[in-house]
Amino acid sequence: MATKTISITEDAYERLAALKNENESFSGVIGRITHKPKLSDFHGILSEEEADGLEKSIKELRKKNRKSHEKRMERIRKDLKWSA
Repeated sequence: MATKTISITEDAYERLAALKNENESFSGVIGRITHKPKLSDFHGILSEEEADGLEKSIKELRKKNRKSHEKRMERIRKDLKWSA
């Protein structure tokens, strides 16, 4: 594995060292804190009950949003008929 030498300020080094876990290299710290999570990283984060509640809330919000959108579209249609 190739390595690179970098220069950082003492303050940056101290902050990086503070994030370092026991037996973790500085490369490991940098990799961990710059990791872009994948969707699969969140698998299992919610219990089945929490997931069901979240799904129900999302469906209710989508239904309200759809109704609101339909009302707005109906008002626009009426306004367009008045101006025609």
